[in-house]
Amino acid sequence: MGILLWIIFGALAGWMASIIMKTSGQGTVADIIMGIIGAVVGGFIMNLFGQSGVTGFNFYSFIVAVIGASVVIYIGRMVRNK
Repeated sequence: MGILLWIIFGALAGWMASIIMKTSGQGTVADIIMGIIGAVVGGFIMNLFGQSGVTGFNFYSFIVAVIGASVVIYIGRMVRNK
């Protein structure tokens, strides 16, 4: 049951990042992937600033995942437009 909740958490984080970054037509699967990758990237970024990364199922972790997913979307745009 835990993995299902993390997939939902990743989907919500990816969906929120896609709204913030104004991406369209990305789809649910891409939102899930962006959210999961974003949580990892967000945790890495927060560790660089001396903060904790994703700490569990809470609002702070959600914000970290959304920040990470937004960074992943931005990098994807930079690579794609090159």
